[in-house]
Amino acid sequence: MSIEALADYTTQQWNAVAEKVMANIPPGLFINGKHVDALDGGRIASINPANGQLVAEVAAGSARDVDLAVASALKAFRAGDWSRMAPRDRMAVLYRWCELIDANAAELAMMDTLDMGKPIADMAGVDLPSVVETIQFMAECIDKIEGSVTNTEWDVMHCVLREPLGVVGAISPWNYPLLMATWKVAPALAAGNTVVLKPAEQSPLSVLKLAELFVEAGGPPGVFNVVNGLGEVAGQALALHEDVAKITFTGSTAVGKLMLQYAGQSNMKKVSLECGGKSPQIFMADLEDMDRAVAAAYNGIYANMGEVCNAGSRLLVHESIHDDFVERFVTAGKDAYVPGDPMNPETNMGPLVTREDQQRVLSMIDAGAKEGARLAFGGCVPEGLESGAYVSPTLFTGVNNDMSIARQEIFGPVASVMTFKTVEEAIAIANDTIYGLAAGIWTRDLNLAMRLVRAVQAGTIWINSFDEGDMTQPFGGYKQSGHARDKCMESLLSYTQSKSAWFRLSGQR
Repeated sequence: MSIEALADYTTQQWNAVAEKVMANIPPGLFINGKHVDALDGGRIASINPANGQLVAEVAAGSARDVDLAVASALKAFRAGDWSRMAPRDRMAVLYRWCELIDANAAELAMMDTLDMGKPIADMAGVDLPSVVETIQFMAECIDKIEGSVTNTEWDVMHCVLREPLGVVGAISPWNYPLLMATWKVAPALAAGNTVVLKPAEQSPLSVLKLAELFVEAGGPPGVFNVVNGLGEVAGQALALHEDVAKITFTGSTAVGKLMLQYAGQSNMKKVSLECGGKSPQIFMADLEDMDRAVAAAYNGIYANMGEVCNAGSRLLVHESIHDDFVERFVTAGKDAYVPGDPMNPETNMGPLVTREDQQRVLSMIDAGAKEGARLAFGGCVPEGLESGAYVSPTLFTGVNNDMSIARQEIFGPVASVMTFKTVEEAIAIANDTIYGLAAGIWTRDLNLAMRLVRAVQAGTIWINSFDEGDMTQPFGGYKQSGHARDKCMESLLSYTQSKSAWFRLSGQR
């Protein structure tokens, strides 16, 4: 069943897929081309956050399992069946992998919906197409990796080569379980590395299937391994491992800092981090289309339940258009995202990933109200959905940048409106944060837009749009949002290292 065909699935059909998936949960970890149990017999419960029911108990790896997976990956790398495979042959494997993902689309989509409550329509319409696009793009880049020959002495030839790093340890988040894993695994594999992936403990199912399909596509055993487990156990072991050449991590800023420490405590491995965000959208008084800007504002914070690292949670609105902006936001945005059953293709907002996350977000909302922000709508558990980890779309006005809801990453559907008078004030508010992942700028003045692009401290900036782009666009942040660049050719090259070869020739001039 292709990804395209999923658009016609009904809730009844999706429920049938869910039954099939739950009856065929991958039994364990994926090491050296096969599913294996955790050596110590550890287990993690996968809970459906939409209803609190158990989906499955999956293997929880320990440091011993990480050792086994890294040894398998290192052996595969040294064998060269993948690392030294002809570029076009490696490309062919990745293309076949995409075909198999397409053929298993319904099952893969359902795994993430069951694990973290993502609406099935988002999986079918956004995540899975992006997974395939990512792998295809990285495959197309393989034979575009170039070295150089520099201009040197007459009897010297100097080559700069690009080579894979070796074993890459990847730690992926739960908010886009399949897609964020692919953003790491696809460029690492395309560059010729082998991989050990540690998915978030909240959402391990889909990547086990992803690794299985890689081998089915012709990927050699041991090249792509998956070790489920707790971050403080399996994740730490992977980041500290002496045979891992690079760790790539997406998650909280606090854990990102630990990754840097682990690299220093072990083998000084390379580290790529994509961490938290508190992204501003700046709405200037001269913006061209108020309705389009407002739609970008509520889509930028309520999509994916607000569980997005670059979510546009801080809405900086010029004081002259504030009342009009808020009125339109309330009118159009209050019911734009309606929480409901993730298995229903009409649902565009599911639960948060866990009950703990639900309570954390609700406590942040309470703190915002106590600090003096005005609750325009939301801020509660939707009626009739008390059995799940749901939070209604929420809007605060009257927010200042000293409030906790303006400074802390909420990772939920909570928007904060702040006002400014001058461009200088907007820049100051936008940059007054430890984060710098993304930003949006709304103005019809090209000179002003360019000034703001230069001044705002963020790695990804959209002008008169938000959260758009394609695979040519580097995605990553400034400051404590990390320094990685996902997607794009730059991402693939970050999984390589340069080697200088200086040839002294014996020929006469």
